[in-house]
Amino acid sequence: MSLIRVVARPMLASMFVAGGINALRETPVLAPKAQAVTDRVIPALAEVMPQVPLPTNAATWVRITGAVHVVGGAMLATGHLPRLTSWTLAGTLVPTTFVGHAFWQQSDPVARKNQSVHFFKNISMIGGLLMAGIDSDPHKKMLVTRAKNKVKELAPG
Repeated sequence: MSLIRVVARPMLASMFVAGGINALRETPVLAPKAQAVTDRVIPALAEVMPQVPLPTNAATWVRITGAVHVVGGAMLATGHLPRLTSWTLAGTLVPTTFVGHAFWQQSDPVARKNQSVHFFKNISMIGGLLMAGIDSDPHKKMLVTRAKNKVKELAPG
């Protein structure tokens, strides 16, 4: 793994680990804020996946998201399943970003500015996660190429 990956992945993951720990510690404080997201997202998910029993309590979703952020952040930081982890973390940010930081709905200029900063910070993080998700380790590519060449070499004919 290159030095850039060794440094960049934990840097990107740090916000998720810290935020996930905060969500687990401060669930009662964050649940009312998450209610705006769960009120919109859960009915849509229930419509798409009617057979899946989904929790409707915002506090439960705060805990689930917090746990996903801690575990996913740790996995990304250590390079375990970086593609899947990156895409999962990016997916968790989408509803929070568009519903939780809808700056265009704010009439107060200070609140609008604050939500705008959070919105674009999240958009930037989603972009970084998408890039990390398509990033591939050249050593793995080399191993795959060597394995394919070995199969060709061993194949009859």
